[in-house]
Order: sequence, then C-alpha cells, then structure tokens
Amino acid sequence: MDEIRIIQGGISIDERGTVKYVNDFIMNDVSRFYIIHHTNNNVVRAWQAHQFEKKYLYVLEGAFLFAFVKIDNWEQPSDNLCPIVITIHHYENKILCIPQGYANGIKSIEPNSKVIVFSNKDLSESSEDIFRYDKDKWLDWNKY
Repeated sequence: MDEIRIIQGGISIDERGTVKYVNDFIMNDVSRFYIIHHTNNNVVRAWQAHQFEKKYLYVLEGAFLFAFVKIDNWEQPSDNLCPIVITIHHYENKILCIPQGYANGIKSIEPNSKVIVFSNKDLSESSEDIFRYDKDKWLDWNKY
C-alpha cells in the first residue's frame, strides 16, 4: 500500500438495531489500536509522521478532517508539500488507509468526535519511528 485509500463499509438496519461493518478491511498486519476523542473543535493533532508505520482510521462518532503529506526529507521536509485533505463523518462508514511515509494531522469538525486508529506497529516500534513537525507547517487549520 503506497497510496492513501478508502475502504467502504456497509450498514444493515432492522428491527433489532444497526450493524455497521467494513468486511473488506483485512487486519493481518494490525498490532494495536487506540481511540482519539476530541471534545471540542479547537484541538488539532498535527503533524506526526512515520517512515514505517501504517495507520487505518475509522470515525466512530462525529466527524474529522484528516490531512496528510508525503514526506520528501525526514530531517527537513519541504515547506511546499501539498496536503491531501479528507473529511469523514461517522455515518459514512469508511476506513481511511494511510501508508508509511506520510505525516498526518487531524481536527474534529463536530463536538465529541471519536476516531479509532489501527496501527501495524506496536508502541515501542512506533515510538522509535516518530517524526513531529509544527502543526501549521502545511495547512491553515483555522480555515476548517
């Protein structure tokens, strides 16, 4: 997986309730997961990057703006990288797949939004493969 992609899920509703699913998401390389909960829309988490870690994002509640840039130089990435910006609402039932080599940032666009993040690396591997850049480096988050 070298490109950002989306895996579309489905939903079944009947008198018993609702089942949301993403049957095409194969979790063979998932090592861990965590949930990010933004209680308000002012929080921006950006920019974290990994050379070797892949991430899969699924919005549980609310909606998020996700932004990504492919890193060209890990020690001093270009200021001119153009972010890919994607908005996903919980009712869209999608998994956003982010390959290694990208910096990512997120911002909730609805209060009390939650996203579950699946990773192919355990916590120690991830900690050894993290690069952080200023949150305003590639995107004006206030426009969203």
